[in-house]
Amino acid sequence: MRTIPVELTRRYEEQGWWTPDTLGELLARHLAANPHTGFCVHSEIRPYTGTFADVEHRARRLAAGLRRRGVGPGDVVALQLPNWMEAAVTFWATTFLGAVVVPIVHFYGRRELTHILSVARPKVFVTTRDFGRMRFDADLAADVPIVALVGEDFDELLDPEPMTGTLAADPAGPALIAFTSGTTNNPKGVVHSHQTLGFETRQLLENYPKDRGRQLTATPIGHFIGMVGAFLIPVLEGAPIDLCDVWDPGRVLKLMETEGMSIGGGPPYFVTSLLDHPDCTDAHRSRFTTVGLGGSTVPAAVTRRLADMGFFVFRSYGSTEHPSITGSRPTAPEDKRLYTDGDPRPGVEIKLTEEGEILSRGPDLCLGYTDDELTRKSFDEDGWYHTGDIGVLDADGYLTITDRKADVIIRGGENISALEVEEVLLSMPSVAEAVVVAAPDNRLGERTAAVLRVRDGHSMPTLDDVRTHFKQAGVAIQKWPEQLHEVPAGQDYPRTASGKVQKFRVREMVRQAATG
Repeated sequence: MRTIPVELTRRYEEQGWWTPDTLGELLARHLAANPHTGFCVHSEIRPYTGTFADVEHRARRLAAGLRRRGVGPGDVVALQLPNWMEAAVTFWATTFLGAVVVPIVHFYGRRELTHILSVARPKVFVTTRDFGRMRFDADLAADVPIVALVGEDFDELLDPEPMTGTLAADPAGPALIAFTSGTTNNPKGVVHSHQTLGFETRQLLENYPKDRGRQLTATPIGHFIGMVGAFLIPVLEGAPIDLCDVWDPGRVLKLMETEGMSIGGGPPYFVTSLLDHPDCTDAHRSRFTTVGLGGSTVPAAVTRRLADMGFFVFRSYGSTEHPSITGSRPTAPEDKRLYTDGDPRPGVEIKLTEEGEILSRGPDLCLGYTDDELTRKSFDEDGWYHTGDIGVLDADGYLTITDRKADVIIRGGENISALEVEEVLLSMPSVAEAVVVAAPDNRLGERTAAVLRVRDGHSMPTLDDVRTHFKQAGVAIQKWPEQLHEVPAGQDYPRTASGKVQKFRVREMVRQAATG
């Protein structure tokens, strides 16, 4: 794990940012205080209506069953599930046991899942037979001692009598490993502790609007922020949990009508897809007057549009490694909220290198990666995280992200490795060279654009050709290129003197092509 300077640890503890609580203790205390709060899953496949007490009871029965099977503090429990009640049962049970939870995005396929299971080496894997494009392949989990499928044998893990209390664990030790795509070919395993997750949950809750009523959580619980927003923040707040497993804007608008729900924001797509739906009315828009945007590049055109429609809009910046780096407070001037990514969150420090790279540190910064080499490259001895993002600070200390050192496309909140997409493209017989960059998208924030140099004697592949190839390669559909561009015959990519492709210039070329 990364080096955490002693003075930082002391400061975080003295300020109360890091506490002795484990996640299990934190959840147990607040679940007991709000037993009758509602828990609903709005799903056509596995709908559920109950209370915190109902779901906690099942979680404690699962904890008892897993404990009897030898699962305890420090063991790893992986889950790949949609936003279902059983995901909360598994997550809460894992925390009661002092074990380490590994949430896996439900649309990850064989390629990603093979890597995650081999790195995390879970003792338990909870998933389902199929959901959408997800399919369970038993051979992938052949080395996992305990495998259970929701809808089939999951309930067999539950003991008749629930486990009482929680098992002791080191609050500074690992509590969660979140795998996120980045600059590497395979997803990176980001390790968070009970302390970093506890602080992140509390500080997010402090920034939430008061009296916001029932809010629908659509972000997949396989995401770091999805799991925190679904299973931690509402419990600490004593607020109802409402989940949906499929993002269908028309159906969400109906839920807003019939259940009086709202949404709080997230990646721009979740907001714009509702506003652009033909069924959206002024009554719907009145349900979410405060919109926080983050988790993806936030185009200024989107924030301006929302503000002109009467929404109170603010932007934020963070990552799985450091979830809440900056964000605008409600008291910030409008131009700061709309056109910058905010100023540092409580306890967070940022600084820029001479090249403009953003360095950050704070109480919610992760412990490091499962890959020691990645940890060594990304964190220094003074506790700073080298984000790989480029930004500028204005005179008031507000940060604006201007570029990205890392080759990552953030599509609707999803991190996509440009390197991985390039490698798949290069396996096509007609492709001599492939450069993948982010193209701006007002709905998703960014989308994947591929600029190809075609081999002599071959024709430029079509998007349908590319989609077929990626499907056969078993790559998640979110990673498939959505734009294709060709390097004209006799020309080349813009390159440095050493021959390296200048991706910032390729990105600009793609942007210019999109605007005509």
